[in-house]
Amino acid sequence: MNKIICFIFVIFFFSGCSLNKNSKFWTTQDLEKLEEKKFEKIFDDQKALGKELNTNISLNLISNTKKNNTLRNLTNNDGQYNFDGLLKKSSKYKFSKIKNFNQLEPVISFNKNNVIFFDNKGTILKFNENSKLIWKKNFYTKTEKKLDPILQFANNNKHLIVADNLTKYYMLDLKNGDLVWSKRNLAPFNSQIKIYKDRFFIIDFTNTLRCISMKNGEELWNFQTEVSFIRSQKKLSMAIMEGVIYFNNSLGDISAINIDDGQLIWQLPTINNLIVDSAFSLETSDIIADGNNLFFSNNKNQFFSIDIKSGNFQWVNKVNSNVRPTLVGNFIITVSLEGYLIVIDKITGNIIKVTDVFNNFNPKKRDTIFPTGFVVGQKNIYLSTNIGRLLVIDIKSGKTISTLKVDSEKISRPFILNKSLYLVKDNAIIKLN
Repeated sequence: MNKIICFIFVIFFFSGCSLNKNSKFWTTQDLEKLEEKKFEKIFDDQKALGKELNTNISLNLISNTKKNNTLRNLTNNDGQYNFDGLLKKSSKYKFSKIKNFNQLEPVISFNKNNVIFFDNKGTILKFNENSKLIWKKNFYTKTEKKLDPILQFANNNKHLIVADNLTKYYMLDLKNGDLVWSKRNLAPFNSQIKIYKDRFFIIDFTNTLRCISMKNGEELWNFQTEVSFIRSQKKLSMAIMEGVIYFNNSLGDISAINIDDGQLIWQLPTINNLIVDSAFSLETSDIIADGNNLFFSNNKNQFFSIDIKSGNFQWVNKVNSNVRPTLVGNFIITVSLEGYLIVIDKITGNIIKVTDVFNNFNPKKRDTIFPTGFVVGQKNIYLSTNIGRLLVIDIKSGKTISTLKVDSEKISRPFILNKSLYLVKDNAIIKLN
């Protein structure tokens, strides 16, 4: 099926539904009966969600919070964390200010209880849990340092893989920060890094997925997708399940590739690439995966469920979001760019509940406020914003119960390690207990 026909096929699947409002309380077990219920059609136009829905429904999440971190990393599905801290500052990890932080999607690399990040000159910093610097390393020339390199990390608890926006990628010994090997690519990188067994995967600005050996940095295979004329600032995403790697490119195509030999299993376009403006401004959330489906959304008012075996659409719904969603049981949780917390049934794609979590912000400034990411705890959801505020949202009601000022500018999505929550700002990592 070519891209134009596939795009038309997607349009026919746009729908939004709500549950019977007489129901006051829902658990993941209740969703097993969803197919037997009748739904009322809502949000029939192409506009983003702009109103609340089923606010009287109380949401109860039941899940295993002891989720394997390796599985979290491979599938991007954070799930639910065993965390509900008081959010008191315990320490700050300081570094020199990153100039282009507003364009960055920062990710902390954790090694046991240690924190790994970088500064504006590409210096890699490893701190212990008490904010004490263990080591720092820089492998850039004076000229490269002036270009303010942006680094991406992944580690397997022995080695740290580093890739940047200057075409360089290299591996360090995590214990002492010593360089193991260093290589150059033909193009800069702009994606997550996924380590799988003795290799790792990364996508560059030519929309090429590259499989690279951990042993020596040599490329084992690559898979080229359609090249975009404009570099997207949104980091590309990938997920790994049962020997297959699923990834997106800057044009919205999703590809499934055999990990062993790099052969294409299926490929699916999700937007009409003939609409140039849409392709150039596309921002897609991270792909998350469970055993059967891929879930992700974009800033074009689309939320997708795709069957991982066939590459067919399961459903498409109208949710406008570029932040990573989370799957807890049969509930998909996300936050729209307009500031609405949205709960979706993963099986049918029906929208269960919508609550306005930005309602405490000044209405005149609301159009300039955006979510940067969230995590789900035991009782609360913790949502970061581009204006330095961390919102604490009650899971059951979906309402914002408190707002913490961390900074006056952008902060990263939250990261959870043990009993602490971490946030990155342009010159420090803030640790909250």
